[in-house]
Amino acid sequence: MSDCWFTTSTVTCPACGARQEEEMPGQLWALTCKACGHVMHPPKGECCVFCAYGDVPCPDSQIGRSCSCGNEE
Repeated sequence: MSDCWFTTSTVTCPACGARQEEEMPGQLWALTCKACGHVMHPPKGECCVFCAYGDVPCPDSQIGRSCSCGNEE
């Protein structure tokens, strides 16, 4: 298994379709769209904002670890 993973993801807003590149801190369950102000949350059952709306999944998912970063209430 490689110790190298992607640290940025391009997230597409589900409300307006705008794309924005974001650094991945590892956990992100809310992100505000810079174009329209919509607050993105992962849909129920999805890991996190990056896994739900990004072109690259979060670091935990990339390296095959179980990711619970979208399950916080």
